[in-house]
Amino acid sequence: MKKAAVFFADGFEEIEAITQVDLLKRANIYTVMVSITENKLVEGAHGIKINTDMTIDKNILNDLDAVIFPGGMPGTENLYKCDDVKEIINYFNINKKLIAAICAAPMIFGQMGILKGKKACAYPGFEKYLKEAIVEYKNVCIDQNIITSRGVGTAIDFAAAIIEYINDKNSANEVIKSIVYK
Repeated sequence: MKKAAVFFADGFEEIEAITQVDLLKRANIYTVMVSITENKLVEGAHGIKINTDMTIDKNILNDLDAVIFPGGMPGTENLYKCDDVKEIINYFNINKKLIAAICAAPMIFGQMGILKGKKACAYPGFEKYLKEAIVEYKNVCIDQNIITSRGVGTAIDFAAAIIEYINDKNSANEVIKSIVYK
């Protein structure tokens, strides 16, 4: 079974995070919710609290096929301040495993310098943080092992792209059809 982790920081965008968890699970991708703090309970940007499955643990890296980062403020800033998050992103990128970020979170990849020459998108106004990327204004950008997306309104498209990358197009289409999207 394929495995993914969605990372939660205080101030995360709730829809962007939970949409990924829900739709990936519908696609039979084992999906774990990871708090980047010492507390499993994390509060979103709009005051919704989520009890994650675990706190951050680099020992799970080898078992995962993908890592996913929702946006939101100050969630994105909190993700970027976490050295373990940056180490995980570097590990996955070097090993050509999927790294995915939505909304403001692609700025983390940009600030880390891993978008150089790659297509990427972000929440309007955050494009300036996509250092040396080929900025696009699509709902979702896929370039090799990196998937980025623009915000809450693109969360389902983002999940579908992740599912297609991890599983296949048929799996993504089945999930999209089952939720009566498009």
